[in-house]
Amino acid sequence: MLVPDPKVVRTLLTRYASLRIAQAEREREATARELEDVSYTLCVMMGTTDIHDAVGKADTLLAEAGRAPVDTTDPDGENGLRLAV
Repeated sequence: MLVPDPKVVRTLLTRYASLRIAQAEREREATARELEDVSYTLCVMMGTTDIHDAVGKADTLLAEAGRAPVDTTDPDGENGLRLAV
């Protein structure tokens, strides 16, 4: 299974929270549309159909990413850089 990039997930969660606050303060059609788009994207990235589940999974992913250091050593003696695809 593919694991989303924690940086992208963090950015989406931040945008989601900002849009929820903006919509709570003053309802706007443009904000509602963007919130819907961000919610959909989060659900797709986290493999859920419910935004609450997606936020929970995203929080777990970020917590785990913060705890587990990424091993960039390569047994073949490479420098550990990954290919950008």
